[in-house]
Amino acid sequence: MKKVFRRRRATEIDLHSPSYEIVPMNKFITYFFLSVISAKVLFSEPLFNGKDLSGWTMDVPALDKKPNLTKPFIVRNGLLVSLGKPAGHLLTDNEYSNYRLEVEYRFAAKPGNCGVLVHASKLRNLYKMYPKSIEVQMNHQHAGDFWCIVEDIKVPDMEKRRGPRKNWGITEGKARRIVNLTDDSERPVGEWNAMSIECMENEVKVWVNGDLVNHGFDCTAKSGKLSIQAEGSEVEFRKFELKKLKKY
Repeated sequence: MKKVFRRRRATEIDLHSPSYEIVPMNKFITYFFLSVISAKVLFSEPLFNGKDLSGWTMDVPALDKKPNLTKPFIVRNGLLVSLGKPAGHLLTDNEYSNYRLEVEYRFAAKPGNCGVLVHASKLRNLYKMYPKSIEVQMNHQHAGDFWCIVEDIKVPDMEKRRGPRKNWGITEGKARRIVNLTDDSERPVGEWNAMSIECMENEVKVWVNGDLVNHGFDCTAKSGKLSIQAEGSEVEFRKFELKKLKKY
């Protein structure tokens, strides 16, 4: 079989491998075609207007008992900011399907955890906090991981990337994380990252700074709201734009 050399990126599967690996040509071609965006853009819609949180609704459990707490989502200097605490979610008022979401974000201070949720529906469905959804992780150095939140999705090499099959699940205590294809696509802390999330029918593809970092299929949801997390670290967003897609 013809082979091709490519530089390996560090992954959670094998962090101690040589700098280069030999990749079978058929696998290389598969990754190449997965990285091609194969849909037509019908129209674009900015979901953040740079002024206020019109079109969004907060769900922050701690505010139920302490309504005077500082809200974790604000607009500052034209940026949408997740302050990280108290924990919660900012959700779009509308539901979406068949789209590409283009996000530009950076960690404003100490990097840590955050994420964008796609196909979000029932609120507080996991740990009385997380809406039913698929999370696209922004956690520093793990951007593009999937977390299954009472919805499920499949990827190639499931046992390598999700762990033993017997532990898989979508509820509390189960193996819900599916690691990405590369952990070195993020830019240095403080610089802006570009993340694209394409949801088409039952597939979800994720690019970080132009690198395809995840591709899931057979997702149990095809539509829903979009959501930003407040989960410990301050994150700034300067772009949150949805492009409605139609397959060629």
